[in-house]
Amino acid sequence: MNYLENLDKSKLPKHIAIIMDGNGRWAKQKGKNRLYGHKNGTKSVRQVIEGSIEAGIKYLTLYAFSKENWKRPSKEVEGLMNLLISSIESELEELHSNGVKLNIIGDMCRLSDKVQNKVKIAIEKTKNNKTLNLNIALSYSGRWEIVEAVKKIANDTKNGTLSIDKINEELFSDYLETAGMPDPELLIRTSGEQRISNYLLYQLAYAEFYFTPLLWPDFSKEDLYEAIFIYQNRERRFGKISEQIKN
Repeated sequence: MNYLENLDKSKLPKHIAIIMDGNGRWAKQKGKNRLYGHKNGTKSVRQVIEGSIEAGIKYLTLYAFSKENWKRPSKEVEGLMNLLISSIESELEELHSNGVKLNIIGDMCRLSDKVQNKVKIAIEKTKNNKTLNLNIALSYSGRWEIVEAVKKIANDTKNGTLSIDKINEELFSDYLETAGMPDPELLIRTSGEQRISNYLLYQLAYAEFYFTPLLWPDFSKEDLYEAIFIYQNRERRFGKISEQIKN
């Protein structure tokens, strides 16, 4: 089945979030080290970016490195950071030419000066692009994000620039890393794991979850289209009943 041709363009999710899981297991199956899996995982990143553009998706958020990942062996963390730098260097021009706007969500302060500088250059170069908004979750944690938002709201309230009466769900969203973006409507996780791993905890409240046994380096744009197709054939009720949705 050609899933791309069968997608309903009027029912596309505006925002897709992906947990790119399984690089290490993919490498282990091939008798290689974990970094080999991460390097091959970048090919799937390229695939889903291309696929998102071709399908007409406007927002794509990729979970690249969590705050918990800092606990991994230092050699692996260093390799991941070097891979991030090399990926930005090799992919930036193509991303820019394809109209991709790059954004980072997460605790940038934990990153090295070298990584921060590379990221800032990429963000600045692509800031006016409009085809696809690509968010990379880097040194990110959903709980961290919520706590930081609460701190900012508390500070603004203390300083008198925000009234408590004005605090609601919409305002709270404006203090998150994804401020100004629609919430993800579809979450994809590869590798067969079925959890959200501290990812976009506030934003995923009504997202549809799609879990696939494919390991991340094996995930292609065709698999992305299949996930979108399945999403489009689900009934999204948002607390209502089926009869209300149909009417």
